[in-house]
Amino acid sequence: MGWWSAGARPGARIGSAVLTAHTVHTGGGAFDNLDKLRPGAIVTVITSTGRISYVATSVTNYPKRSLARHAAELFDQAIPGRLVLVTCEDWNGKVYLSNAVVIAKRVR
Repeated sequence: MGWWSAGARPGARIGSAVLTAHTVHTGGGAFDNLDKLRPGAIVTVITSTGRISYVATSVTNYPKRSLARHAAELFDQAIPGRLVLVTCEDWNGKVYLSNAVVIAKRVR
């Protein structure tokens, strides 16, 4: 799993905390089922200072070529704090064709 260090930290009051992890088409990736998450699901991030809970507000699959067009909105650092989870999806036998993106807001 990786955290985009140019973004907010998980739990920050402002900005998008972006976490990425692998999907493995044969299983075993940390985000293998990210695309199956549904709005309303609780996501917990464990940091060195404790647990932070979020509720998923959206789950979207972006074709690989379109993710860059949405980057400014997905990775926005000027909005109220949120969590953005990103992984690859849609294995075609050779490459992944899309990215699953979950947006979640902190549970207070």
